[in-house]
Amino acid sequence: MFYNGRMRIVDTKEITEVVAHMAARAGVSLTEACRSSLEEARKREEGAAAFALQIALENEKIARREKMPVCQDTGMAVVLMEIGQDVSLRGIPLSEAVNEGVRRAYREGSFRMSICDPLTRANTGDNTPAHLHTEIVEGDKIDIVFLPKGFGSENMSALKMLTPAEGREGILRFVEETVKTAGSRPCPPVYVGVGIGGSFDSCAFLAKKALTRELGKRHPREDVASIEEDALARINALHIGPQGFGGKTTALGVSCEIAPTHIAGLPVAVNIQCHCVRCVKETI
Repeated sequence: MFYNGRMRIVDTKEITEVVAHMAARAGVSLTEACRSSLEEARKREEGAAAFALQIALENEKIARREKMPVCQDTGMAVVLMEIGQDVSLRGIPLSEAVNEGVRRAYREGSFRMSICDPLTRANTGDNTPAHLHTEIVEGDKIDIVFLPKGFGSENMSALKMLTPAEGREGILRFVEETVKTAGSRPCPPVYVGVGIGGSFDSCAFLAKKALTRELGKRHPREDVASIEEDALARINALHIGPQGFGGKTTALGVSCEIAPTHIAGLPVAVNIQCHCVRCVKETI
């Protein structure tokens, strides 16, 4: 990388290297916040629920030590990238650079290749293409988030176009119903991302983006943070518990992202993440 006047020049080969490193790391370890949340949950639970959490923690410890996948579903590669407007990218196209990083990490890490054509079901063979989301922001840095998303939990996600009159209670009810319907299928205790507002398509992205926030970190807006807290309480009152064995911990956390919407609508999306919260962040 170098500076050309006011512009910072970044060769996309560097992005390939960083993404490959991030993907390799994400595949074999949980976030520190997730690990801590699971340990705290284990202290609260008894019987089969406590046993399930203990196994999850032991599994993560072995995976991290041996550099083996922490879950057999090494996920669809989701990459969120905030690119400073004073950065000029050179080299191969950005999407190709990201895909090459994913391709390399999944092959070298012996991660499962899970991406296929939706109709023929023919596997692409290298876990690409990644789902790349980009945003132009101020500055001369590139912030990258790598989120491998397993589909046991992804399949339990949902979106609903609520009416404005349903308001806060409607949001909470929909989040609770979605997790209740999912039951044990997304490998609880889950992490729940909620998108509020925007449009049909952007609302789903907000829910995905919410899952990249560190577990336990509340939204800066008080009214949004209160929805996170109340939704978490309602979900844990369902007593689905770790791996469906019952108990106090059905969810480790709920995070919401919010955006302005149309006066006639209230889109809400719920994106469920299993107990394997794997998210890595880097800055170039």
